[in-house]
Amino acid sequence: MKRVLVTGTAGFIGFYLARLLLDEGMVVHGYDALTDYYDVTLKERRNQMLLQSPGYSFTHATLEEDGTFERVAAEFSPDIIVHLAGQAGVRYSLENPRAYLDSNLVGTFNVMEAARQLQVAHLLMASTSSVYGANEEMPFKETDKADTPLTFYAATKKANEAMAHSYAHLWQIPTTMFRFFTVYGPWGRPDMALFKFTKGIFEGTPIDIYNHGDMYRDFTYVDDLVRGIRSLMDAVPGGPETAVEEDTLSPAAPYRIVNIGNSDKVRLMDFIEAIEAETGIAAKRNYMDMQKGDVFATWADASLLRNLTGYAPQTDVRDGVAKFVAWYRDYYRI
Repeated sequence: MKRVLVTGTAGFIGFYLARLLLDEGMVVHGYDALTDYYDVTLKERRNQMLLQSPGYSFTHATLEEDGTFERVAAEFSPDIIVHLAGQAGVRYSLENPRAYLDSNLVGTFNVMEAARQLQVAHLLMASTSSVYGANEEMPFKETDKADTPLTFYAATKKANEAMAHSYAHLWQIPTTMFRFFTVYGPWGRPDMALFKFTKGIFEGTPIDIYNHGDMYRDFTYVDDLVRGIRSLMDAVPGGPETAVEEDTLSPAAPYRIVNIGNSDKVRLMDFIEAIEAETGIAAKRNYMDMQKGDVFATWADASLLRNLTGYAPQTDVRDGVAKFVAWYRDYYRI
């Protein structure tokens, strides 16, 4: 029976991953700071749902607290660590960059130290499609250079990738970094576009549409994402014998980077129209210029994920939007 320590379990993605692992009979310890970056009630509700499972235990603390995560990890003695916690959000990094420094750099260092001390069988850590920055050639491949981050959030995640490679090399810690692409679904974050658009449409308030709607995203449904993470848990990087076609396996460390995306570029206006169709309400649209640090498009080449695991995300965006709107109606009793 695998023991998995997951950071960020009160968060959107961490909640879904922990639930999936518990459903498979694994023992999961969650670790989350329950910060007030967005509605803490949403985080508490997610965590309370997980606590209904006898296989789940939880620590409420920040990652950057000196020695706390290492102590918790040593007491739980995990086989695998999945590090999802961190300060998220492209736009918030313009307002409060220090939160990203503390959580994404110091916090991630503490996770890597715990993995080193315990010599875990596999360390998996979240990166982001934002590391592709100013790249214009699409779909984005993991082998593309990612040296032009456009936000401090993206820069901290690129730093995490470099930090993790060094630890994988120095201490032979099998490490997988995965890059997410615009994750959405029920229990999602209120700062994400789907949540904000749905809220505005139901409340009759204008929704801000950047770059006048001329933007594209690779929307990835949250269930697909966590299935991708789960499948990567078994694809442990090691020597050359663990390599597959189009691999990013490092020649100097048991380390690789993997995109997890739907591999489907969706126009922002089509996304909004899907929400309108599901709610039955026309949005009041406030067209705006491109926001600082934003990118015109994201689009994943997820062939490496498929080559490693045989799995490929496939939820159609209209189906995913329908599930979110149904959850939103139920949660807010609309």
